[in-house]
Order: sequence, then structure tokens, then C-alpha cells
Amino acid sequence: MLFRTIFFDLDDTLYPPNSGLWNAIRDRMVRYMIERLNISPELVPELRKSYFETYGTTLKGLQIHYQINTDEFLAYVHDLPLHEYLKPDPELRRIILSLPQNKWIFTNADDAHARRVINQLELTDCFYGIIDIKATEFICKPELRAYQMALSLTGEDNPSKCVLIEDSPRNIRPARELGFYTILLGKENDNIAHLTLDSLHELPHALPELWGGN
Repeated sequence: MLFRTIFFDLDDTLYPPNSGLWNAIRDRMVRYMIERLNISPELVPELRKSYFETYGTTLKGLQIHYQINTDEFLAYVHDLPLHEYLKPDPELRRIILSLPQNKWIFTNADDAHARRVINQLELTDCFYGIIDIKATEFICKPELRAYQMALSLTGEDNPSKCVLIEDSPRNIRPARELGFYTILLGKENDNIAHLTLDSLHELPHALPELWGGN
């Protein structure tokens, strides 16, 4: 296998899912819907579930049904003290820096949140760039068009030369259909991804081909 580009998801991928950060972001979404949109607390869980299943993100559903101010929403839900949740991981930094491919973050979050996260993790210099929800014009994973736009934005014309590393099985499926080599973190595989790992720390042993090994 000869790969040219690796796309890394952000939340619960570049840091452990037990950090508590994603739960805190989810709680902020709930508060926004209750406090800013005056949605009854009893209705919020079902609405969020419906929006996630239908549109891929709560944000997309709120854009369509409530015409929210997107920048306000993103700032509100990500207004968290990251140092309380995330710690730098020198070994992960070493692994990512050692990869010879072009490395991009591909996230349904926005650029501001992504940069705060990688800064807190001390990974800022590990990536060529960030493909965020604004770069894909609010077309988000798992919509097929989001992956096609990510390829276009990185100048990559061959999905089979790309790797996607994700914690979400539903975001893996369309990438694999397009021809990406797919790596799922921390979930039961059920043949959704080509490879399943508990964490990114296993990558050198599980796929030495990324470094030119066998």
C-alpha cells in the first residue's frame, strides 16, 4: 500500500474518548437549545437524535429548522476550558510527526475549535491544514459530498491513496465506498472499516506500511 494523504478526525480521535470533552460539548449544545432557542428540555434529546440521524450534526438540523446564527452556536458550544480535559501526549506527537504522508484534520467542528484542541494537545505543527465545517460549506460527514470536497481541497485526486482515521462508524462507511483506506478507533468493527484500533498508539505496529515497512 502506498498512501499519500491521511485524514484525521478531531474529537475523540486525537484525544481519548474518555476525556470528557465531547460530553461537555454535547451538554453545551443542550443548554444552547434550551436557553437560546427556548426549546423545552423534554424535547431536546429527541430533537438532537433526529437531527444527528437525518443531517449528520445537531448544527445542520438547527440551521435548517431554526435558522440559527452559526458562528454564535459554534462559539457557545465550544466555550470550554480545554486544559481541564486534554493533556499533551508526547508519544502521539512523535507518531504523527513521523508519518511521511500529507496529514490533514477533517472535522465536522469549526476551524477555531480544531485549532484550540491541537494547540492544547501540542500538535499544531503536525498537520498541513484543517478541513472544517466551513471549508466544506456546512456539508458534513457522513454526506458523500463532504469527502469529495475534502479530496478537492487537499488536491488529492485518488481516494485509494488516502487514509481516513475516525471514531465514528457512520463516517467510515462513505469513505470506504469512495475508496479510502479506513481505520476505526475504539469501536466494534463489524467489517465497517479496513482496520480497527483501540488508539492511535497502535498504528505503527498495526500498519507499518504507512512508514514503508511490511
